[in-house]
Amino acid sequence: MKPKAETRKKLHEAALSAPKHSGVYLWKDETGGILYVGKAKSLKSRLLSYFSSTKDVKTGILISRAHSLDYITTSNEYEALLLENTLIKQHSPRYNISLKDGKTYPVIKITNEPFPRIFRTRRIQKDGAKYYGPFPNVPAVDGFLDFVKKHYKFRQCRVLHKRKQPCLYYHIGMCSAPCCGRVTEDEYRREVREVSRILEGTSEAAVKRLEKSMKEAAQQQHFEQAARLRDGIAAIGDLRGQNAVVDMDPEARDYIAWASKGIMVTFSVLRMRSGRLVGRDLYRVRSLKDEEEILTEFLMAFYTNSEDVPPRIFVPTEKGLTLARRWFSDVLGCKTHIETVLTILDEKTESVASPTPNYAQVNTEKRHTTAMAMAYFNAKEDAARRLRERGDFPALEELRSLLNLSHIPARIEGIDISHIGGRLPVASLISFHNGTPDRKNYRIYRLKTTDGIIDDFASMREVTSRRFTRIINEQGELPDLLVIDGGIGQVNAVQGVLDALSLEVPVLGLAERDEEIYMPGNSKPLKLPRRSDALRLLQRVRDESHRFATSRNQKLRTRENTRLLFEDLPGVGPKKAAILLKNYGSPEKMISKTSVPEGPAKIASLLGLSVARAKEVLAALPGIAEEQEKRKIIRSGYQIKNKTNITELALQAGSKKSEDT
Repeated sequence: MKPKAETRKKLHEAALSAPKHSGVYLWKDETGGILYVGKAKSLKSRLLSYFSSTKDVKTGILISRAHSLDYITTSNEYEALLLENTLIKQHSPRYNISLKDGKTYPVIKITNEPFPRIFRTRRIQKDGAKYYGPFPNVPAVDGFLDFVKKHYKFRQCRVLHKRKQPCLYYHIGMCSAPCCGRVTEDEYRREVREVSRILEGTSEAAVKRLEKSMKEAAQQQHFEQAARLRDGIAAIGDLRGQNAVVDMDPEARDYIAWASKGIMVTFSVLRMRSGRLVGRDLYRVRSLKDEEEILTEFLMAFYTNSEDVPPRIFVPTEKGLTLARRWFSDVLGCKTHIETVLTILDEKTESVASPTPNYAQVNTEKRHTTAMAMAYFNAKEDAARRLRERGDFPALEELRSLLNLSHIPARIEGIDISHIGGRLPVASLISFHNGTPDRKNYRIYRLKTTDGIIDDFASMREVTSRRFTRIINEQGELPDLLVIDGGIGQVNAVQGVLDALSLEVPVLGLAERDEEIYMPGNSKPLKLPRRSDALRLLQRVRDESHRFATSRNQKLRTRENTRLLFEDLPGVGPKKAAILLKNYGSPEKMISKTSVPEGPAKIASLLGLSVARAKEVLAALPGIAEEQEKRKIIRSGYQIKNKTNITELALQAGSKKSEDT
């Protein structure tokens, strides 16, 4: 393969592995210089568009000169826009010069005066005023300021002169006339503080009061007033979003977070200088140390010069910071304030977790928690990228040793069952190859023998029988390891089917509650260390099989809930089913109303069918009514006694295999 083709393939693989999150991407040349900076609502979709067949000439030139691709994830598109603007100004990429505008975004200023003014500006001065922003959405800024003018009656004049009579703004209700003493300074500042809290995102009471006024205006049919209030609330929502890449705090500070995949650890450092994010650095290490030691070790390795230490450092844990603070003071001879920001993204849900109040120095300010979440997400994404790049061979080797296998389990399959009270049971079968998901070999099984009953053991037997009977018949490749989401009962059920089929496939179960590993015929579980590579890989397989099964069950429930029972009648589609529902309401009522000699003719006329076809429809009605009653029984919590011995089916399949042999 030619060097350019190899580079293009590498870039394409990097785009395929990018997350579906907002962020900024950087195309780089062979020397690491930045060719182009762009933003995206979905990094994966945007980067893959560069490799489509419909790209223009400029894109083709950019791809031909690019050697590597990097990206920084953000919490939302707004942050991506601000970060893109900062990076363009900082690096002046070659292909951004004629494409991007380098202007600064406007901010909202509240002046430092006895009776402050509120207005939009692009100039930030050290004059004691309060600045909020920046805001890329200029129309939203103007809409918010227009809303403030109409509802808060702040002065409009640039210079406040004492007057005997108020100006026109007072008479039209847009100023409280502080120039004439019609309002006290305390009363005026009370409203200024409320606007400040709205911009800071801390005044929910003000927004609720506006929503109440909007509803009252709508009820009184003052629709124009209600619309103005609605637009004002929308403008507040647009402006209150906090971002982690630009703020009005000029103090230098670093945000440090890390994520681990087994022994692989990635540290992410966001460097804020003069109110802007000027750098995001990723550091890859291998460590088995716990949380209390790993942070102190990184801080000592990262900060080697007192001149590089910012006044404030934010980290996600208080553990081990006592030694770190002492090291900064005694060894580097510098004073830095290390603060804890506990609100970070949870690895499973990627939702914001609540801070724990046990630590002495916990900062809960929203801009800091947002920045820490961004640092953590970038670290987590890089750790996952490392795992994809190298394969999960340490975990596979640990599994081989743990299970006494003759070779590493390159092909791992996972099974899980999903149902709601026994309804619409499905089984998922997912596949991992060399420790990474192999989605083209994912399968879903609609379970036939346990529909309406709750029996996970029977469900496991059915899916195992169907899966491995087909492998036998088609002479397919057996997996090196089978992972079951469950305990000893599920494992023994699967092992029974494999024994009946005379197959030797290693099986284990991973119970979610305590992350315990169960082997066939052994009720005593095995517990691996929390940082074990093997445990982490088994968790990934188990969680992926659970996700795949649950998502399919949800789709089936949605389809069932939006599909009419009448559609199961012969010759009846959605339109005819809607006609029957409108005229009869339920199968029982339809049976009672059509159980007369002229019933078939009536149905034939109503649906536009032949009389013979109408008779078929009526003949199928009792079965539909029975199905409806069956659903009611299942939903009420009763089980239908209808079990099939899947082990017997497996034994029959095994006997057939022996006969064929």
